Amino acid sequence: MVWIPGGGNFGGTSNVPRFDGESLAREDVIVVTTNYRLSLLGFLAHPALTRESPHKASGNYGLLDQIAALRWVHDNIAEFGGDPAEVTIFGESAGSFDVSFLMTSPLATGLFKRAIAQSGAVTTLGRARSLTEAEREGAQLLSRLDLSSAGDLGALRKLSASDLFKVEPPYLTEPPASLLAVVDRYVLPKQPADVFASGQAHRTPLIIGNTARERVPGTTPPSDLAAAITARYGAGAPRALAVYAPGGAALADDPSYGTAAEQWATDSSFRCSAELQALWQSAAGNDTYRYEFDRVPKGREKVGATHGSELPYVFGVLVPGAQLVDAQYDRVDTDLSRTMQQYWTNFAKTGDPNGGGLVRWAPYERTTRPYLAFTSAGPVARAGLRRQFCDVYIDHAGQP
Repeated sequence: MVWIPGGGNFGGTSNVPRFDGESLAREDVIVVTTNYRLSLLGFLAHPALTRESPHKASGNYGLLDQIAALRWVHDNIAEFGGDPAEVTIFGESAGSFDVSFLMTSPLATGLFKRAIAQSGAVTTLGRARSLTEAEREGAQLLSRLDLSSAGDLGALRKLSASDLFKVEPPYLTEPPASLLAVVDRYVLPKQPADVFASGQAHRTPLIIGNTARERVPGTTPPSDLAAAITARYGAGAPRALAVYAPGGAALADDPSYGTAAEQWATDSSFRCSAELQALWQSAAGNDTYRYEFDRVPKGREKVGATHGSELPYVFGVLVPGAQLVDAQYDRVDTDLSRTMQQYWTNFAKTGDPNGGGLVRWAPYERTTRPYLAFTSAGPVARAGLRRQFCDVYIDHAGQP
């Protein structure tokens, strides 16, 4: 199991205690955690960089690092007792985006067999930038540096990292489209969303899901929900306004999902984009499993199951500081962690998360849209996750 950490593709690392793979490895898998270049070091595109490239591409260096890590695993994992033909990639947040991007990259063909995407799908933050758009943005950034020429790569490479990051955009408060990924005609030959929609992503089993109350990190729910919906959906806004309006399907104070604005923030980002990607991947004939995590441990009642809440459970690292708001973990949490690890590792071994007496996790299909909810009562089989809300999103973003 090869872990790709999150952090918006501009921050983050696997070198933290919460990504210690020991607990997962006790389930008879080998866990490999990775790091990759980030921000301007990992995703800067520029016309001069494109010209010097034998592939006439630039940007996506962070994705190339991930592909290099997968090649290393393919070539070396047998020395650790692993099977290079049985590799599962899994990631959260930006790592989940990147898992999905790798599922569309020809450079990753044959390097993994299964994929797990936790909180991040190819439509969560819009379409990836074209190479022309990314080059233009890169040139504008470098023009702010004290160089003899914005296209002087020699001078650029002599800069210190600290000088380079003086021109880094405010990615945390203004998340970039598709977290800096570029349709560069090399790593990503086509729009990732179009690849999934046309059924051309790698034919791999997929687990994909989200937490119950998450939104794009660094953002806040809109203070004027109607205005936000209208700006997002345009002519399709009346349908969305009807379900989120007071007295509509969205409850103003839902214990799992929060206020109507908080519900909208999760629906229109992580939740319904995962639903759409599950529709696409299953329609292509790939075994797909959908989940939502909504366990809220003691100490986190006011914030709910926010972005990244499932990570301590997947890795079995239920310790103080495992989440930004400290949780008081108890037996319910340790049992749920053990259960999730069994599902995750069953899937890594066979492509099917079921087995060992676990609650049956039904494969996703478009009629009933089954999913597994990870709750305080353990795993619960359900169907049609916020269907009328996600149908609004799906009809806007594109049908499979």
